[in-house]
Amino acid sequence: MAALLYRLGRTAFRRRWLVTALWVVVLGAVGFASTKAPAPPDDTASMNGIEAQSAYDLLQERFPGTSDNADTASAKIVFVAPQGQKVTASDNRATIEKLVDEAGEGSQVKAAVGPFQAGAVSKSGSTAYAIVTYKAKSKDITDSTKQHLQTAVDEARKAGLTVDVGGSVLASQPAAGGSSEAIGIAVAALVLLVTFGSMTAAGLPLLTAVLGVGISMVSIMALGSTFGLSTTSSSLASMLGLAVGIDYALFVVSRYREERAKDRAPQEAAGLAVATAGSAVVFAGLTVVIALAGLSVVGVPTLTKMGLSAAGAVVIGVLVAVSFVPALLGLFPNAVLSRRTRKGKQKSGGTTRNAGTRWAQLVLHRPVPVLLASVAVLGTLALPVMDMQLGMPGDESKSTATTERRAYDELAEGFGPGFNGPLTVVVDAQGVKDPKSALSTIREKIADTAGVVSVSTATFNPVGDTALFTATPSTAPTSEETKELVRAIRGEREGLRSETGATFLVSGTTAVNIDVAQKMQSALVPYLVVVVGLAFLLLLVIFRSVLVPLKAAVGFLLSVLAALGAVVAVFQWGWAADLIGLQQTGPIMSTMPIMMVGIVFGLAMDYEVFLVSRMREAYVHGEPPADSVVSGFRHSARVVVAAALIMIAVFSGFVGAGLSMIKMIGFSLAVAVLFDAFLVRMVFVPAVLALLGKRAWWLPHWLDRRLPHMDIEGEALTGGRAGVSKPVVDKEPASALN
Repeated sequence: MAALLYRLGRTAFRRRWLVTALWVVVLGAVGFASTKAPAPPDDTASMNGIEAQSAYDLLQERFPGTSDNADTASAKIVFVAPQGQKVTASDNRATIEKLVDEAGEGSQVKAAVGPFQAGAVSKSGSTAYAIVTYKAKSKDITDSTKQHLQTAVDEARKAGLTVDVGGSVLASQPAAGGSSEAIGIAVAALVLLVTFGSMTAAGLPLLTAVLGVGISMVSIMALGSTFGLSTTSSSLASMLGLAVGIDYALFVVSRYREERAKDRAPQEAAGLAVATAGSAVVFAGLTVVIALAGLSVVGVPTLTKMGLSAAGAVVIGVLVAVSFVPALLGLFPNAVLSRRTRKGKQKSGGTTRNAGTRWAQLVLHRPVPVLLASVAVLGTLALPVMDMQLGMPGDESKSTATTERRAYDELAEGFGPGFNGPLTVVVDAQGVKDPKSALSTIREKIADTAGVVSVSTATFNPVGDTALFTATPSTAPTSEETKELVRAIRGEREGLRSETGATFLVSGTTAVNIDVAQKMQSALVPYLVVVVGLAFLLLLVIFRSVLVPLKAAVGFLLSVLAALGAVVAVFQWGWAADLIGLQQTGPIMSTMPIMMVGIVFGLAMDYEVFLVSRMREAYVHGEPPADSVVSGFRHSARVVVAAALIMIAVFSGFVGAGLSMIKMIGFSLAVAVLFDAFLVRMVFVPAVLALLGKRAWWLPHWLDRRLPHMDIEGEALTGGRAGVSKPVVDKEPASALN
């Protein structure tokens, strides 16, 4: 591996203009293809293997046209009368009917049903709602149609009514990151500048990362219609592509500067940088790809697409780091060096005692208390995980400044907390002699279930073998009581099947959330086994050790549990929620923990490979175990810290997103990197290695003979293996390369 990458680095450096031109051509070609590709599809909420999805599939099969109606946009207009009045008062009634008539005149409107037609008035008479359905999907609703509805709403408000609109038509479109994302990139640039002390060296990782992310984004656009990649898929790819792109380039540039400080010629330094740091980049990238691609085993289409899209962005980031970065080093061979190095005042010797050296020696001096302290801190941070509640936040999690959130609250107050989350019951009476009698029995039994406020009139399909009705809970959609109610209703199914011969399925938003949460919990352990198992094998090959990969896995579990604990404390308990602009606390999104586990595992292995590979390199070259730990920190600690700060800055930029999923993912990844880099890799890892000593690098002889030799330490470049005898000194003078 090192010999191959060594030749690649030297070739890219020597043919720098050609390599640069090729990458620019790739960007242009993919960009052109994206302009000609059909529009990407909408996100799909389908999820096989859950009851709520089975109910939806049955509806599509037995009720013709159900899927067409489900895909179209709708608006629920909520009216609240002034204090002490009722919506049924003559003036208020006239205002409401006028709004409904005007809303129904829109060119894209299919139907507008007022509250007095549908009986949608609360018992107190204070609240009512109208339903407007459209002929088009939400994304196809024109601005003029939206403005027409908004104008009608404003007129009703002037008459004294409180009017808000739920649904998707007037819903605000959340931003991906906005100005906070730009601030994150600016902080990353500042960290690079402080780390390198050179504007060119700081700008080079940013330039290559932007190129890689650009190619990834336009590739997703070009392939979106073919592979069903939506805009949600690009959000995670952008986030990870930018973070790893900067970090991977950072490690290669840092190693290049280190080799140049040893008086290596520029081309030789580039080859060695790609051979050593580039090897770590390749294997670190592989661990990230394994973790992201592993999301496909969960069985959630959206997660699979997001994972594969982000994995593709990481692959592009790796390719850019090992080819385009050395090409740019060829264009600016001396400009990326620090001023002291360019003036010949700084040499990188093997005994340099820097902050990384001092920290490693401190940990090695007291490994037991340091290890116990790190585990205690991470364990304490992980405690909130025990109270984690999973769900899928809806309008109730949005800001009260949005009309859809206000409409949600008004409906809950006027019609009860369970009104916003009715349960859809699909009765399958196929083959039953008396379907109506079976339906009546099932409907009455569910209506008598504790926690059900009311059930609607049932509707049969044209054939008469399937019926549909709704059951309204007495509690809010995300409450634990509602979850217990769904389980109780489903628990009555077998008894009713024996009694009537018919069966039923429970669906609706609340049931979907419960089923998704259960599916995620069930999939987490198999996912961990697959991902951790594959990564363990990869690290086993890289480090040729059994205990080092095991230690890496334990450290990862500590950091991810601590990060999940922080997410629960902020997003569920509301601790420091104001600091990140969180408007409403609630359950943790069902898909977030398993997604975070996959991403954080890949990133955690990044730091493991970057840091421990330098320790392995020192150990292979003859240093005692304790000294090799110090050497690894001397060479890598500063760069690993800089890389972690960059990732934290980039991920924190997405905390400002309006989309709750992106906000939560950005926060979780930022704190996970914080814990993993500074508590696990900088504290836990050296303490464990200090206690293990030589045993850390133990590998059974029979296994050593069977494992392939990947050589990420660059032994082949100095030991005569793989056809490369020793590094070749460039004869091209450095002055000619400026």
